[in-house]
Amino acid sequence: MGKTAFMFPGQGAQYVGMGKDFYDSIPVCKEMFELASKASGLDVVSLCFEENEQINITEYTQIAMLAAEVAILKAIEEKGVKADVVAGLSLGEYGALAACGAMTPEDVFKVVRKRGIYMQEAYPQGGAMTAVLGLDTAKIEEICEETEGIVSIANYNCPGQIVITGEEAAVAAAAEKLSAAGAKRCVPLKVSGPFHSQLLENAGTQLGEALADVTLHEMNIPYIANVTADYVTDIAEIKPLLTKQVSSSVRWQQTIERMIEDGVTTFIEIGPGKTLSGFMRKISRDVTVYNVEKIEDLDKLAI
Repeated sequence: MGKTAFMFPGQGAQYVGMGKDFYDSIPVCKEMFELASKASGLDVVSLCFEENEQINITEYTQIAMLAAEVAILKAIEEKGVKADVVAGLSLGEYGALAACGAMTPEDVFKVVRKRGIYMQEAYPQGGAMTAVLGLDTAKIEEICEETEGIVSIANYNCPGQIVITGEEAAVAAAAEKLSAAGAKRCVPLKVSGPFHSQLLENAGTQLGEALADVTLHEMNIPYIANVTADYVTDIAEIKPLLTKQVSSSVRWQQTIERMIEDGVTTFIEIGPGKTLSGFMRKISRDVTVYNVEKIEDLDKLAI
């Protein structure tokens, strides 16, 4: 029998009303949203459920997304569905940390509130990100390396979809070269900063200082980190990896491929949107993928 993985999305899929049906119907889910409010010092319930502009601003987006993810995770756990391995994309890595028991929900909420602030404040002027579609990964890496200025790969999402990040001029120059080299499209992303580039190293340093006060716990489920696309075998590795993650590439495709190599046949995306499920279709069609973002989605999980 194949293994099951829980996977958690990053920011970008947020919307007003995410997780509300869980909040209204399942007590433990309501507890998680309220805990997120208490731990972050924000009214996360209003942030998630009432019309507002803040939900799309990084320092608020991150805690809102994580609250929805952890709440839905608790509903899945209450249903008795268990994972053999967990991972999350960027922000979603904190959902994975809650799922594997390395951090308490309260601590992941506290840390992510700070992470969002540090990343918001660290945005250098003139940062940009662009999705590169339909070009070989090695060619993208080569062009980034030879382009003047700071530009690198932010996300290895799936075959045919890589995101580059860095200084605005360098990203634009690289995109021009990538188009000339045969990329189907280069799509500038509507983001307020160069996520997962060396330009955010200062945010990572601040995050590392905040993590110093967090108590880690032994994992009860294996967890794969973004930076290495490999299993974390010692909890002492977690804080350095999270510190580095802010300014390093997210190796998502490699993470999923590692899970498949290890016998994972069922993937459950936990949280708003179907971004990771979409990536899965391009990584492998030989696995089963579920997405749980609405309460009725729980009925799919007869596994």
